[in-house]
Amino acid sequence: MRSAATPSGAALQVLPATTLPPALLQEARTLVETCAPTAVPFVDLQASYLALKDEIDGAMRRVLTRSDFVLGAAVGEFEETFAAYCGVRHAVGVDSGFSALELSLRAYGIGPGDEVITAANTFIATVGAIHAVGARPVLVDVLPDTYVIDPEQVAKALTQATRAVLPVHLYGQPADMDTLVSIAAEHGLVVIEDACQAHGARYRDRRAGALGDAAAFSFYPSKNLGAFGDGGMVVTDDAEVASTLRKLRNLGTSAKYHHEIKGFNRRLDTLQAAVLQVKLCRLDADNASRRRTAALYADLLAGVPVTTPVARGDVEHVFHLFVVEVDDREPLRQHLQTSGVATGIHYPVPIHLQTAYRSLGFRPGSFPVTEASAERILSLPMYPDMPLTAVAHTAASVRAFYLT
Repeated sequence: MRSAATPSGAALQVLPATTLPPALLQEARTLVETCAPTAVPFVDLQASYLALKDEIDGAMRRVLTRSDFVLGAAVGEFEETFAAYCGVRHAVGVDSGFSALELSLRAYGIGPGDEVITAANTFIATVGAIHAVGARPVLVDVLPDTYVIDPEQVAKALTQATRAVLPVHLYGQPADMDTLVSIAAEHGLVVIEDACQAHGARYRDRRAGALGDAAAFSFYPSKNLGAFGDGGMVVTDDAEVASTLRKLRNLGTSAKYHHEIKGFNRRLDTLQAAVLQVKLCRLDADNASRRRTAALYADLLAGVPVTTPVARGDVEHVFHLFVVEVDDREPLRQHLQTSGVATGIHYPVPIHLQTAYRSLGFRPGSFPVTEASAERILSLPMYPDMPLTAVAHTAASVRAFYLT
């Protein structure tokens, strides 16, 4: 088990094998030695649907019967349920995680001339949303063990133009929010969580989404809470911000044909809300399954030159992705593909090295932690109720690459 200390002093550790039932652990270790090769998908969305097929089909039929397809009853029901789940007062459904980020910034009046600090290793939608409102993305490096934004770098990046901090709970692990909120409070900044990969994650017993001024979620199908297409949500305790968000998502209106502000068509579909309402009931169990799979991986990959994820001691990681670091990524990835194991890379090219964002003025070497990890990270298959044989075959294939 790796152990280290973060700048805030929180312990870091891999989920220990001792959290697993001994019989399960022994079965997994045996399967690594004996299981037959099998195809392992990166995610299995069909299995997620089949686990709740009757409930989901019923919820969709109810929408079809009512035919309230745009901002129908299921949208309000899901917003209320998701707000309560996150521990906040308000939730506003939108059409994507990108819209959730963009409209959050707009609701706080962030725009041209403003700077928003975020992590250099995030998905491009985070920076794209900042760019979309006319603000300037200011990238900073991340902590090497957890891949979340480094609060010390945030403090160093502050200028007179800084209006907001947008921490990313990457791979399902919350950032050091108390430190970031403290920095923001001192300088009068807004904190908007990018929680698009952290549905259900906890930080010091509070859910992701309840840690800043507002938070953005994505319901892309492969997320921990995924729809049957695109979808998103903004959550907040601020009633005025929530009211503005409802107008922004619906062409600037709160009453039909009366447009109070300039808005957009960014509504969450009623059918998607109905699906998500059903799937939310299973989210905690699915996240527990992901943590169990992560613990199995950590045990089964012991003894090979693979760096497995670590989690801060004060968070509950939900492992949207299980990301390892290796020195020989491409040969290993090709070996796993030959063995029937699908993999991913999240993300191979940092934002500041993307052609689209050369105008930010950063160069190779600007963010050494982000750049070093981008060369080494590899995402192994991870999804709820992943069969033990699939976990064992993946681990056995990795071990075979190094030990045979």
